Amino acid sequence: MRERVLKLLLEEYPEIDFTESDTLIDDGILDSLTITGIIALLTMEFGISIPYEEIVEDNFNSVEAMAKMVEKLQK
Repeated sequence: MRERVLKLLLEEYPEIDFTESDTLIDDGILDSLTITGIIALLTMEFGISIPYEEIVEDNFNSVEAMAKMVEKLQK
């Protein structure tokens, strides 16, 4: 799942190096507009709905965290 999420993110946001940081939000790499785009991308690609309570820094600070969230929401 991690590789699939990473591939999507790199295709959509080639200017962002998602592999260099596991604190993407804390380091200011991702802003609210980018996070909104990532939510839309993950929702469409994986056929999931991301509830408001899942939209927290911990779920978007790294590719691993995003992949875990997607896996959890697919169940």
